[in-house]
Amino acid sequence: MKLRGTLGGLNLLLEPGDTASSVAHSLENYSDLLATSVTIEIAGDTHPEALEVALSAIRAAGGTPGRVRAPRVTVTSANGAAVPERAPQEDPELPSAQTVIVPHNVRAGFRGEYKGSVVVLGDVNPGAELIAGGDVIVTGALRGVAHAGYGGYENAIVWARPIASPQIRIGDALARSPEGSSNMRRMEGNERTERASLSGGMIVIDVQR
Repeated sequence: MKLRGTLGGLNLLLEPGDTASSVAHSLENYSDLLATSVTIEIAGDTHPEALEVALSAIRAAGGTPGRVRAPRVTVTSANGAAVPERAPQEDPELPSAQTVIVPHNVRAGFRGEYKGSVVVLGDVNPGAELIAGGDVIVTGALRGVAHAGYGGYENAIVWARPIASPQIRIGDALARSPEGSSNMRRMEGNERTERASLSGGMIVIDVQR
């Protein structure tokens, strides 16, 4: 994990090998710096719980998570000029054993299947479906169908802000929204993050503070 100041606030880089405990320990010493706008960058195969801890620490310090994005890299153009651009992304339609970052909202009709975890930097709209062998992490609202831990991985989680899905699965367990409820409920702009996990074979959704 790395922190650096920018003109717009603070930049926090989560790197492969960062865990929830290591990020929490590191950020304890920087709580005063987090009370600003913080952009989070995810480099490589970052554990989803590390992202969850970082977001919680920023809000607890009075800061505001700005954007969550892939790290920027610099390449050299044909004329020798440095051209900043985002790190290349894997095709979100192709399965991968690594964590796949989808850098945009997911629209209705989209069906994504991933061998590892998937992180969506936006909303998952009604009519979309995500199936992952690992975790399903959505930095916005999850209104589509999500299946984490496909293949029987019971330690997988579904994480979103909020979970407003008509149906989620974790491993072989299934949870549906109550009859007559709507996954199109109005968002007020201050929704808390929610985390779904398996407990005793059943899916439990906890509000993250």
